[in-house]
Amino acid sequence: MSSYEPLYVDYLIYFNRDQDYFECHEVLEELWLERDRDSLYKGLLQIAVGLYHFRNANLRGGRMMLQSSVDLLKSYPETSQGIALEPLVQEVQELVDGLSGAEPQKFPYRDLHIQIQDEALVQQIRERALELKPNVPQRRSPTRGRIYEEKMKALQHEQNLQSE
Repeated sequence: MSSYEPLYVDYLIYFNRDQDYFECHEVLEELWLERDRDSLYKGLLQIAVGLYHFRNANLRGGRMMLQSSVDLLKSYPETSQGIALEPLVQEVQELVDGLSGAEPQKFPYRDLHIQIQDEALVQQIRERALELKPNVPQRRSPTRGRIYEEKMKALQHEQNLQSE
């Protein structure tokens, strides 16, 4: 029975169950750095970042990240790290093609799903998913904290007073 890295398992849960691509980036970046910047992890990381940008209407950033992921992952075997990599790369390429067209703003966003091929990985995901609290995907950038929010509120209040 294969045992997969816990951060990789978390990535797959956040990707497939929650479609929380921001959190996918957070967990897989940590693993990528631990594993000497493995290009497979980098490509999977870039898919999540690309989808995050695309979903948040940063079409250029999304296209660039997704294209970079295709460039990294297309040389890997069809099944790698327990997942069906080839169909994923094909789907990402379809997104890149759509975002590269004449009117990318009209190309509809869609979430992707990673097919799990290894039964041991399926089991590991099932067990970990019971422990891992579901995340609501972030649709915008993370907030900058309480102090930033208070400054912005004060600035808005000051502008309202000046306009009266």
